Amino acid sequence: MLSNQLEKGSKLIWSRLPNTEDVSDEDGGLRSAGIDGVESLDYEVIENYAYRQEQARRGKLYVWYYVGVKWLFALLIGIGTGLAAVLINISVENFAGWKYSWTFNIIQTSYVAGFIVYTMINLALVFSSVYIITQFAPAAAGSGIPEIKGYLNGIDTRGILLFRTLIGKIFGSIGSVGGGLALGKEGPLVHTGACIASLLGQGGSTKYHLSSRWLQIFKSDRDRRDLVTCGCAAGVAAAFRAPVGGVLFALEEVTSWWRSQLMWRVFFTSAVVAVVVRTAMGWCKSGKCGHFGSGGFIIWDVSDGQEDYSFAELLPMAIIGVIGGLLGALFNQLTLYITHWRRNYLHKKGNRVKIIEACLISVITSIISFGLPLFRKCSACPDSDSTIECPRQPGTYGNYVNFFCTKDNEYNDLATIFFNTQDDAIRNLFSAKTIHEYSAQSLLTFLVMFYGLAVVTFGTAVPAGQFVPGIMIGSTYGRLVGMFVVRLYRKTNIEEGTYALLGAASFLGGSMRMTVSLCVIMVEITNNLKLLPLIMLVLLISKAVGDAFNEGLYEEQARLRGIPLLESRPKNLMRKMTAKEACGNQKVSYFTRVVKVADVATILRTNNHNGFPVVDHSRNGETMVIGLILRSHLLVLLQSKADFQHSPLAVDMRSHSIPIRHNLSDFVKPVTSKGLSINDIHLSPDDLEMYIDLAPFVNPSPYVVPEDMSLTKVYNLFRQLGLRHTFVVPRASRVIGMITRKDLLFEDNEDSGSVELQSTSVRGERVTRRNTSDVGSPLLNGLLE
Repeated sequence: MLSNQLEKGSKLIWSRLPNTEDVSDEDGGLRSAGIDGVESLDYEVIENYAYRQEQARRGKLYVWYYVGVKWLFALLIGIGTGLAAVLINISVENFAGWKYSWTFNIIQTSYVAGFIVYTMINLALVFSSVYIITQFAPAAAGSGIPEIKGYLNGIDTRGILLFRTLIGKIFGSIGSVGGGLALGKEGPLVHTGACIASLLGQGGSTKYHLSSRWLQIFKSDRDRRDLVTCGCAAGVAAAFRAPVGGVLFALEEVTSWWRSQLMWRVFFTSAVVAVVVRTAMGWCKSGKCGHFGSGGFIIWDVSDGQEDYSFAELLPMAIIGVIGGLLGALFNQLTLYITHWRRNYLHKKGNRVKIIEACLISVITSIISFGLPLFRKCSACPDSDSTIECPRQPGTYGNYVNFFCTKDNEYNDLATIFFNTQDDAIRNLFSAKTIHEYSAQSLLTFLVMFYGLAVVTFGTAVPAGQFVPGIMIGSTYGRLVGMFVVRLYRKTNIEEGTYALLGAASFLGGSMRMTVSLCVIMVEITNNLKLLPLIMLVLLISKAVGDAFNEGLYEEQARLRGIPLLESRPKNLMRKMTAKEACGNQKVSYFTRVVKVADVATILRTNNHNGFPVVDHSRNGETMVIGLILRSHLLVLLQSKADFQHSPLAVDMRSHSIPIRHNLSDFVKPVTSKGLSINDIHLSPDDLEMYIDLAPFVNPSPYVVPEDMSLTKVYNLFRQLGLRHTFVVPRASRVIGMITRKDLLFEDNEDSGSVELQSTSVRGERVTRRNTSDVGSPLLNGLLE
């Protein structure tokens, strides 16, 4: 065996992570921990011989073409996400409009028949959604934000960016939201934008024959990561008509890596989405979109609300922040418990149970939303001089819904928020000049029931967002506090709708723990910049209160789904540990430079490592680490067999006549993260006796850390650079130079075509004359993955 020969011929102390039975590498470890179907992404540039040769062939024209295609893709992502958002909103508004119109016409003669029709329509829509998810696109269930956040953090969950996931997300959202469940379409729109971006990045879907070769430009995980970031921002911009909020959401909530060039493209994508959505709304105002009208896209204009506020009002506003933090933390904890029970017990019984569960929740939701207003006594409409029409029909934009009332000039305040679309209900809660429209009893009833429905519905096998349900919950208790403030201070300029807005912000802050992006989103969707300081106040308080109990909603759900996120801050325990201690005393699998094909196949079959150190012997007999080779690259070499050789002699890397049998596209990892498997490769007995020189295919410059570096520094290096592997080596005995800031300042000399250093650091004359073989890579202590 190769491993035995290497162990005898080398004095290196290797550290390996366990094999498949006791945690192989970063991916094997995830599987042993119960995390199935996830794999780390290779954000690091593999600077092997093929990469360097291809970079040398590229001129300035290709660089400009490359950058131009990135901007083109940003434009296409914005257009695609905007059109998807328009399709979802038009469909949801029309289904809801037809549902409420038919129900309202039927209840004029029979409330029983109206209830049956209302329940059956909701059940049909929800059934269509859960059937699509369970039978066609299982990865489209939920909001998708935890999975996308994991992807941008360096973890690829299998199936989340496929074409069928995109289709399931769009049509599943139409069914679940149109069916009246206590969930929203905003989270799924983020996932939808990410899927569109990923599909563009890989040139379409080859499985469904919807691919184009000219789109297949971006073949690395780094480029795809940038595109998915643009897609996430586009999803938020489309969901809330908040382009700036979309950029900040991508920056604050989902991405772990950012740069200024990416900021420009993300901002451009969000701007394109805003133009597409606004154009669609203008086109629909002529009545060409059915029931879709001014209530279609989320934007709750409260510009005519409260103009000013007094210092005395800051106390009840701070109380709203505390309530939001407490209820948000409780929501996270309850959904965590229920989702854990679902994943480990209920949903393991099969898809039929998932369908029955979603349909049962749909029936319960219909019973509550239709039945509870029947027990509420109607109220008389306000004076005729009011600018708001009273009453309004259910399902139409406006306040004061006449439901089960004996007189024509009466309205049912509980039906105004229950028997309505969520967007229209929020507009009613945010509305100004509507003091005393709701009773405290109705608001409290709605808060308790809808809060329970949101908790139970979250985690079902349908696309589900939590933005709009969170706004519904927060605006309800915010309006309750506003009613108390109006009665306490007896001022005419206090608007209950303003407190409803602050309550919505506080609950989202207490649940999702977003601050800057959420603040801007709330300002953009309410069109009232005067409330910015108050929104900032309640967000800071609610986030601080929520952080005292648990983590944010997406972090909790990511952990429950087995997505190993590297958070922005390492654990305090890591400060007391070194890189060597993290490696332990185990051995790592590695290859010599020229290795037998049989040994490669054996090692690939016996473990699940995704990166292997490659060693070579120098002229003086010392063993050096010459680089890192990926498992996926080894599988490509074994499958092609083009680099097999009969002799165990190494290729002269200093020669310029090395035959190039592979290009970079041969080593591209599929977006689905499945790729080649060692079991898919057939090797004859003659093939197994041949050799491969791995030197042209290794990454000669992997990231290396000394063995006594604190684990905190290693953690920050891993997260900020998006690494998948890093070598742990002994303390270096020699220094060949030192790089400072001045060494990194370059000027392009166009006359000579060369690059000049403005200034260089001082280097020892003796060191600079050394042969590079004398200062090879230090001996390897371990491999952190």
